[in-house]
Amino acid sequence: MEFRTTSNNINRNPIAFFDSGVGGLTVFSKVKALLPNENYLYFGDTKNMPYGEKSEKELLEFADKIFKFFEREGAKAVVMACNTTSAVTYEKLKNNYNFKIYPIIQSVCPYLANLNGVKKLAVIATSATVNSHIYSKEIKKYNPQTEVFEIDAPKWVKIVEEHRINESSNEVKEILDKLPEVDRIVLACTHYPYLLMVLKEFMPADKFIDPSLDFARIIKSDLEKNGLLNDKFEYEKFYVSSSPENFVKSSQVFYELTELPKVIIL
Repeated sequence: MEFRTTSNNINRNPIAFFDSGVGGLTVFSKVKALLPNENYLYFGDTKNMPYGEKSEKELLEFADKIFKFFEREGAKAVVMACNTTSAVTYEKLKNNYNFKIYPIIQSVCPYLANLNGVKKLAVIATSATVNSHIYSKEIKKYNPQTEVFEIDAPKWVKIVEEHRINESSNEVKEILDKLPEVDRIVLACTHYPYLLMVLKEFMPADKFIDPSLDFARIIKSDLEKNGLLNDKFEYEKFYVSSSPENFVKSSQVFYELTELPKVIIL
């Protein structure tokens, strides 16, 4: 498929990220730290948040519109910084666009499947991700001996987006109490690392895995391998589908925005 660029040099074209809200900033911030010379786009679909409660049809519609927006903006790569859309839409949409797509789940599961000393792994995710059982399927593809326990935490995204982290101990503990004895726990929604300050009240912080750092390393390595790295930062642009002020307030744990995101309706 022919690549439509916004410049004469494809390497200068932006890397794009999307999520239902601020969660994807956990990935964005780590990619930017590793690749400071890149240009960036970020879209938070705040109007349709939370994605974990949406149907497959709705998620496919949301993702397709976002991908087409990034295509118009000339993105050279798109990061699915959202476990729910990676679980539900990636396989159906991955060949429809003129850029490389990096889905978080399919990218990090080979690493999660081979963690030293880990025989039992818990995955806390949205309802849509848990119902897809994609973490279990992908991890067992690489290591059939790993036991995977999946549990949904549908309230956790709203806790983050509604700035209720400091009052969330009971809602967090309620989910952790449902877990069997496991070696490690994957925070399988990019919103959930915002809750680490609460999670570590109940378990050691190193019990939890935030896959975003390894995901960022995978993205960097692949762009390097394909000769797509930029050599000079020029811009980063943030977009939301509603409530830009709320987005800025919620984002502060992982990234300090210097201005309000632009509101666009796709």
